[in-house]
Amino acid sequence: MKISQDRVIGWVLLAVAFSALSSLALITTFIFKEGVPIILKQGVGNFLFSNDWYPGEGKFGILAMIVGSLFVTLGAMFIGAIFGFGCAIVLTQFCPRRLVSIIKPAIELLAGIPSVVYGSIGVVILVPFIRDYLGGPGLSVLAASIVLGIMVLPTVTSISVDALQAVPRAYREGSIALGATQWQTTWMVVLKAARSGLVAAFILGMGRAVGETMAVIMVAGNTLEIPLGLTSPVRTLTSNIALEMGYASGAHRQALFATGVVLFVIIMVLNTIALAVSHSKAAGGRR
Repeated sequence: MKISQDRVIGWVLLAVAFSALSSLALITTFIFKEGVPIILKQGVGNFLFSNDWYPGEGKFGILAMIVGSLFVTLGAMFIGAIFGFGCAIVLTQFCPRRLVSIIKPAIELLAGIPSVVYGSIGVVILVPFIRDYLGGPGLSVLAASIVLGIMVLPTVTSISVDALQAVPRAYREGSIALGATQWQTTWMVVLKAARSGLVAAFILGMGRAVGETMAVIMVAGNTLEIPLGLTSPVRTLTSNIALEMGYASGAHRQALFATGVVLFVIIMVLNTIALAVSHSKAAGGRR
């Protein structure tokens, strides 16, 4: 029996798609297999809500790192959202097309810069500035938030631009025809119509910030304490894994994988919310 070329290509593409899913399943299974037993042994409450991280004594509490990750991520998204949404609004509503063709690729180019470069710039310029003018050791929540805020800027801007450009042109024209100014149209019509897309951009940017490691290690200070302010040093979940996995063994190694389980769950929840928001936007557009 002769098999058509299209059918063979279809099988090959299907195999490639399933290979990606299989890789995800294997990674998920491995992380949960290594990490869940120590969580159950320690107790979910003790693992998540204890501040005692003493691997040598068999105590594994990641509360300080969860709070540190929360502080850094929220700080980064405060910066990334303000500048990302602002850039997207300017590029889609007020900027000439010729200038957009220059600015937008330049912003997207930021995503291609290695995180270690951002960390190095933060250590050389940002950390001394914070130490000299704001106090503290310089290596802090604020330094990590600023560096991460710049790193998530391309993600937030790019998705926000797509969301704003997806708003039907008739909305703008109708608003202006009713006597609204360009800014009133942008604020009261365009942003509201693109709200779900902007929320998705924010959540995906947050997922990017939560998972960042190298730049945060370089500028955060990596202290195992709950931060008391923006100038306090901090250790995030990702930093803890990267710093200690090289020499960890036994229960300590399992605890680091358990930290990865917590990160995995957080990022999956954020991505699921972003997908749900995007789908609700598409459904609303079809109606």
